[in-house]
Amino acid sequence: MTITKTTPPPPKRGSIQALRSLLNNIVVSPIERFIGSEIAGGVLLVAAAVIALLWANSQWSDSYRHLWERVISIDTRYLNISEDLKHWVNDGLMALFFFLVGLEMKREMVRGELASFRKAIFPFVAAFGGMIVPAGTYALLNRSGEAVRGWGIPMATDIAFAIGVMALLGRRIPSSLRVFMLALATVDDIGAILVIAIFYTASLSTRALEAAVFLLVLLLVFRALGVRSRLVFGIVGIMLWIAVLKSGVHATIAGVILGLLTPSKPGIDPGQASRSIQSLLEELKIAGANGDVKATESVLGQMEDVCYHAQAPLDRQEHRLHPWIGYVVLPIFALSNAGVELSRETASAAFTSTAMFGVVLGLVLGKLVGIVGFCKLAVASRIASLPEQTTWRHIIGVGLLAGIGFTVSLFITELAFNDDALVADAKIGILLASLIAGIAGYVFLRFFTPALQDNPALQK
Repeated sequence: MTITKTTPPPPKRGSIQALRSLLNNIVVSPIERFIGSEIAGGVLLVAAAVIALLWANSQWSDSYRHLWERVISIDTRYLNISEDLKHWVNDGLMALFFFLVGLEMKREMVRGELASFRKAIFPFVAAFGGMIVPAGTYALLNRSGEAVRGWGIPMATDIAFAIGVMALLGRRIPSSLRVFMLALATVDDIGAILVIAIFYTASLSTRALEAAVFLLVLLLVFRALGVRSRLVFGIVGIMLWIAVLKSGVHATIAGVILGLLTPSKPGIDPGQASRSIQSLLEELKIAGANGDVKATESVLGQMEDVCYHAQAPLDRQEHRLHPWIGYVVLPIFALSNAGVELSRETASAAFTSTAMFGVVLGLVLGKLVGIVGFCKLAVASRIASLPEQTTWRHIIGVGLLAGIGFTVSLFITELAFNDDALVADAKIGILLASLIAGIAGYVFLRFFTPALQDNPALQK
């Protein structure tokens, strides 16, 4: 008896394509949508903060502390910078974050919600109330000692987290509410940057300040002359960062300045770009018909160049930076700054600390009262009106979400205090307040505001 081996028939091409399509729909597409969403950055930020907390409170806590205390030096004939790793993150990497903040500010002021007085006044008033009342709330509880310096901590709103929570609500809330939140947080960032520059600056170096001013003037001259080279601006930008770092003003201010100086207009206008593309398309057809590979590659290169110059440097830089900031810079910042020791002694000390309660009440209650109260005053005095499709319940939800003060609040904490105990108290307050504000804001907007599809009046 002979046994013949039979090989299974190869799978049909259609079945392979169906399997690929199924895997793409079930696995790949959801991952791509998640990575491209506003939620992903917030999830990474939370994950990094949780890892930092677990690491700092584990048997490997010494390795966590030693890692961020490791000194890295640049020592040359003309430059000497010696900082521990945590300060390199806070002074260096965070300058990129504030560069992105500067770009977003510029966009909003040029063509966004801050481009005109009527558009800007409502989020400006809301942000002003959301800074003054939290700072005042903190100050009422901390009138003496080093804790006084922490009044700036509850002033800040974390844009990434707040917008991320809003993204979870989907189309239930009007798009105008997201725009209002973005504009409010942008003005809030301007206020936080001014507070850092004016009130949390160490002793000043006149020579370094003069160098920074000279480099700033040089950048303005380059802009006036139409220079758009990324290499030129990059080199001068790094020199400006070093000068600001050495001046005593916090180095991240250099990032904001560079963001605000980034050109917001494209190198060629849309009409010229359209005509150039149409002409190049004709050349591409001819090159393709003749089978001329070199001519085709040349035309495609020219089209790429036209598309590059048709996009404003501001938009281009913002688009490129967003993933790096959301997926690299901010998670590293959270990992280096959120590692608070949560021992029984630390926790009990925090819950008897006026600094901790000042931060929590400032962020959770102060933000809500300040934003809603000042918005009420603006509408009552008729200098502003509610954004389209929004109600006062929506504004209350924004006031709650604005209490998420994670990133910039942690940043200001490191500038405000030298006492490790106060730093720990403030960070515990920030983490607790951000958790309360995030959950309260989501629950309120999810269950206590009318959905657009349920309220025809809001759809108009």
